[in-house]
Amino acid sequence: MPPHILILAAGASARMAPRDKLLELVDGEPLVTRSLRIALATGLPVTLALPPDRPARWQSVAGMGGARVTVARAQDGMAESLKAGLAALPREAPVLLMLADLPELETADLLAVAGADPAFIQRGATEEGQPGHPVLLPAWLRPELYRLSGDEGARSLFRRHTDRLRLIALPGTRALTDLDTPEDWARWRALRGE
Repeated sequence: MPPHILILAAGASARMAPRDKLLELVDGEPLVTRSLRIALATGLPVTLALPPDRPARWQSVAGMGGARVTVARAQDGMAESLKAGLAALPREAPVLLMLADLPELETADLLAVAGADPAFIQRGATEEGQPGHPVLLPAWLRPELYRLSGDEGARSLFRRHTDRLRLIALPGTRALTDLDTPEDWARWRALRGE
């Protein structure tokens, strides 16, 4: 069974307040729109996990394709988004986990990680080997994923299963470029000459 892409886009964006980082423009489109577009371009099934209280995010992806999941308890952290998304996907499918707030990821990066051996946890990394995203989560990891809580994400599971984790180098720092504050966005845009 091919991997299913799960995009987590239910975070509070608290450090950007009052702005929403997923609505920041990247090459003329909201970041959440861009994330869904590059995921859909893989040809793989895509599910987007969204909070119930951010109508502008929902509007930004209206009519684009893929499935949507409402994360009723998004305020309880990333683990709730992950569990809500997983519950909507086929139990036996490997899941390519993608965070919606990585503005440099490209479709080719998603395909590189999705095409790796699904028996292992496959993690996108920088050219220098720093682990990041996206992450291919094998079906055997599901029971442990459902036990996560809070905002920890799956990092504790990656530490527990280092023998079954592989890194896939992606160009530059795409796997790690995450912009959480207005200052982060300003620096990144300056580097791009915007």
